[in-house]
Amino acid sequence: MSEHIERTEYLDWLKSWKEKQIIKVVSGVRRCGKSTLFDIYKDWLIKNGVSKEQIISINFEDIEFEQLTEYHALYEYIKKRLITDKMNYIFLDEIQHVPQFEKTVDSLFLKNNCDVYITGSNAYFMSGELATVLTGRYVELKMLPLSFKEFCSGFKEQNAMSNAQKFNLYLEQGSFPYLTKFKSTKREINDYLRDIYNSVMLKDIVARLKITEVATLENVTKFLLHNIGNIVSVSKIANTLKSQGKGADQKTVDKYLRGLTDSLLLYEAQRYNLKGKMFLSTNSKYYAVDIGLRNMLVKGSESDIGHILENIVFLELKRRGYNVYVGQLDDGEIDFVAIKDGDTSYYQVAATSLDENTLKRELAPLKKVSDNYPKYLLTLDEIFGKADYEGIKKINVLDWLLDK
Repeated sequence: MSEHIERTEYLDWLKSWKEKQIIKVVSGVRRCGKSTLFDIYKDWLIKNGVSKEQIISINFEDIEFEQLTEYHALYEYIKKRLITDKMNYIFLDEIQHVPQFEKTVDSLFLKNNCDVYITGSNAYFMSGELATVLTGRYVELKMLPLSFKEFCSGFKEQNAMSNAQKFNLYLEQGSFPYLTKFKSTKREINDYLRDIYNSVMLKDIVARLKITEVATLENVTKFLLHNIGNIVSVSKIANTLKSQGKGADQKTVDKYLRGLTDSLLLYEAQRYNLKGKMFLSTNSKYYAVDIGLRNMLVKGSESDIGHILENIVFLELKRRGYNVYVGQLDDGEIDFVAIKDGDTSYYQVAATSLDENTLKRELAPLKKVSDNYPKYLLTLDEIFGKADYEGIKKINVLDWLLDK
């Protein structure tokens, strides 16, 4: 596979905000490719006439810049390197290591020759606190690991693998960019994923929320990963763990749940009542940021494939800029209601719908929705993979993921 996978949509986003007086924030789970995206973008700037002297780049996880984690020192360092009569492109990577970083960023923001880009993995950065310290002065790109389309773009053209084989590999090793650079053994993949998991758990959740019961946090995490695509509530998690002799009260579970979603290890899909057009604040579904990570932590079974597909579709809809909810009907549910810019679309996801009863079951909730927004049934079927059932479009999920 190739050394660098072009993250075209993300790169286009950075280009579209170039030199606009607003702070560009790239957020995302650890190792999803934020620093590499900055490298690709800096290369593009240089190819388009920007000199190296106009670019100031600092990664706060590099010991070389440790003395700059004090915000006055950081500001002075950057100020000394600014070129007065040209635009300066400033990249501050993993900025959560700088307490009160917003003071430096704000001062740079006030200058009309500074174009500022920042990243952070830390949950502090994701949990609404960013909105408080940089109110109205930033735009945010929420980055995810590789989509299936990006994953496929990394294969050499002469590669003989079918899309189905590539998808199988995508599910097995997951979507973190580093793992696509070379052929890895199952053990190497697991070691790498374990390292990401430990980093997120210890640095982004345990340290930030001052958690002492790490084993309980792990139990909550594994319960949620085991139950992707199932409706769960705080009380259900607490009661299940209690029945297994792994006690945790509801308040603790709720705190851990917030930590897991803030760290972007898990995403919440709230329920949306389609009749009353209102969001329901209890009993959500949760999805993993990466299926490889889930495989490493939870023993799956063949019956899991439907929920794994749901997880992949959920993340893809998020990538495409949708707010994604679970559609609640009086007597049933639609897997996903996807809303963007006032437009809505509905999705049912199933491993297969070749069996007549399965097809009826999957189509039934979509038929109950009487509006004219698009409705889709996504499956792995290759035979009869494309069909139209009274306006409900059946599409092969791999074709949909590859935008075919």
